[in-house]
Amino acid sequence: MENSSAIERLKRFTPLVWVMLVGNFFVRASYYMVWPFLAVILYENYGLSATEIGLLLTVSATFAVFLGFYTGNLADRFGRTKMLYTAVFVGVISFSLLAVTESLWLFATSVFLACLPRTLWDAPSKALLTEELGDAKDRELALHLLYFLVNVGAALGPLYGLWAGLNGEQFSFIYTGISYIGLLLALLYFRPKLSEAQTFAMQSAAQSVPKFAKWLSILRKDKVFLIVLIATTLVYLVYAQCDSSLVQYLTRAEVPDLAWLISSLIIANSSVIIVCQFPLLHLMRNWRIENRLYAGGGILIISQVMMALNDVQNIWGWIAAMMVLSLSEAIMFTNINVYIDRLAPDNLKASYFGAAGLCSLGYALAPILGGLILDFYSGMMLFIIMSLVSITALGFYRIAELKPKTTAEAI
Repeated sequence: MENSSAIERLKRFTPLVWVMLVGNFFVRASYYMVWPFLAVILYENYGLSATEIGLLLTVSATFAVFLGFYTGNLADRFGRTKMLYTAVFVGVISFSLLAVTESLWLFATSVFLACLPRTLWDAPSKALLTEELGDAKDRELALHLLYFLVNVGAALGPLYGLWAGLNGEQFSFIYTGISYIGLLLALLYFRPKLSEAQTFAMQSAAQSVPKFAKWLSILRKDKVFLIVLIATTLVYLVYAQCDSSLVQYLTRAEVPDLAWLISSLIIANSSVIIVCQFPLLHLMRNWRIENRLYAGGGILIISQVMMALNDVQNIWGWIAAMMVLSLSEAIMFTNINVYIDRLAPDNLKASYFGAAGLCSLGYALAPILGGLILDFYSGMMLFIIMSLVSITALGFYRIAELKPKTTAEAI
């Protein structure tokens, strides 16, 4: 992508697009300031086992995933901004409760609620981005920039947390709640101001969106999209081990300077993505989307082998493996979103992105599967299994590439 064309594309971004981009940055920065320490808080403050922590996170995330599948269709039918308001309101309540509650049952309930905003926000915000930007290349740049800013936030969040001396303190969840309040105010200020003709056109378009039961029948017939969902779910299962199971593994191994190491892994992850994402986009600009995913998947396999072979006390080995994984992530995550955008019909963008949210079952299942493997086997076995899962995911992407496409538009 040439710099001049990129600048011209940025000029076409509307104020609402920038709210989506910058708002995600601030929310994600405050999120990563505290959320990675959740497993540590549950273990040290409430004495939960690895399996109990995994069960809590898995049940919470699984409910959120299925809710996102349904609300994506609702966003297409009744409006994307309404769903965004709901997401930020739940975020304010849940993270505020996490900051102040002292009982285990209320803390667990707050964890359950805190899993909802991200899934409620994801599909409508991406659909709104694509709705605001008519050109396909503009949309691709916006999706890349969205992921870029999310990772800048993820890099700066832990740095600020360490500087402020938070290091997993429970009350620091309040900062994420405050970020959601700021995002709500920005949404209200920059909400679309539509003419009567535009409002009528949007209402007419919404009426053409099938209800949920009809949408399910359409989805069942889109075989390529379903295969892509399976592959992406497996990919997310692998990446998610570094959000939950790796932290538990390091905590129980009594690795020295654990808080420093966890923050360093998050910073390394985000920094590699920040530095490499746009150079990789330029390098792969003429590659087919499938080839980009194959390259990212191959690097993911290498990262899992490195983690399997790394000595648990070797801090720099973990950081090196995380950097390799992050290189894979920089390639795969935004290209998965671009791939889904290309597969989705215009009137079903939020529905397709909501269905793609089912891939987050990989994230939802990761804590319980990882916890069970850690409780009954070992960290090495965990990452050996994840290497095999990565290979399987690439196989599904290959099947999707070879299968003839049947779009929802043709059904």
